[in-house]
Formats: sequence, structure tokens, C-alpha cells
Amino acid sequence: MRFATCRPYHSRTVERAVLRLPDNKSVFKVYFISLVGRDEPERYEWARCAGTPSTFMTRAQTAGWEGVGFLTVFTHITKVFRFAPAMETVLHVRAFQTADLTSLDLSRDDGYLEFACYAEAAIAADEYRAWAQSRTVEEYLQAWSPFDEGPVASRTKLAEYWRRE
Repeated sequence: MRFATCRPYHSRTVERAVLRLPDNKSVFKVYFISLVGRDEPERYEWARCAGTPSTFMTRAQTAGWEGVGFLTVFTHITKVFRFAPAMETVLHVRAFQTADLTSLDLSRDDGYLEFACYAEAAIAADEYRAWAQSRTVEEYLQAWSPFDEGPVASRTKLAEYWRRE
């Protein structure tokens, strides 16, 4: 296995919103997340970057997304999670550059796909639980993930484990 240097990871949910799209059916819960404590804070923290959650919400109106689900919006990457129209017990995900909403490929080494960072995984678990437990879309939209903050204790444990004799 090849290992790369991993930046520190400490995520913080800074804002939540509901995105209702022009088709009057599609609706997504939106979680705006900053990564704090990294070099280049203007690239990773909403309070220090050029964009704003409000600007994102306006731009997202014309993105063409359809469905019901949630978004995790970092300053540099946005993931759209929606419950699959063909099998609504499955969660689809697509990624976009936050600045201009151009599509990003989630393909990674060895044929894997990126699923989520810590914040996204925690939020996805809460959102999926809410979806499974809700009887209606309206009920689902009332339930929010309580995830507010999540530091990762070690960003080198896998490499250290793998390299041990």
C-alpha cells in the first residue's frame, strides 16, 4: 500500500439550511462544514473564504439536482446525497466543486470510490436513520443530524499500523 501525507482533520458544522428547488418537489437539507486548524484557512473555513453559504444557496437553485436528501458543503467540495428514485433504500452520492458546481469524480486508487470524510459519514448515518424511521418526506425533513464538530485523533494510524514489523 502507498501512503500519502494526510492533513489534520477537525470538522465543524457552521450552518444548516433547507434547499427547495424550482421543480417544487426536490428538497435537500444542507450542512455547511468548515475544516479548522489547517494551513490555508481561506480554503477550508467558511468564515475566511471568498464564498458564503448564501451565495451557494442561490447558485444551487440552477444546479439541476433532483430528489430528496442532503448536502455536505465544504468550501472546496460539495457532496449531494439523495435517496435513489429506483430504490429509495439506497443512497446516491455525487460530488461538485463548491465554487462553480462543476462535477468531481469520486474515483480513487485501486478501483475504490470516495464515500465520505468523518463529518459526512456521521451526518450520513444520522440522515439515513432519519430516512428509515420517517413515514413521510415531511417528517424526514424535520430531523437534522446533531453533528456539530469532529476532530480526528490521529491522521497517521493506518500508515503506522501498516508499516509495523
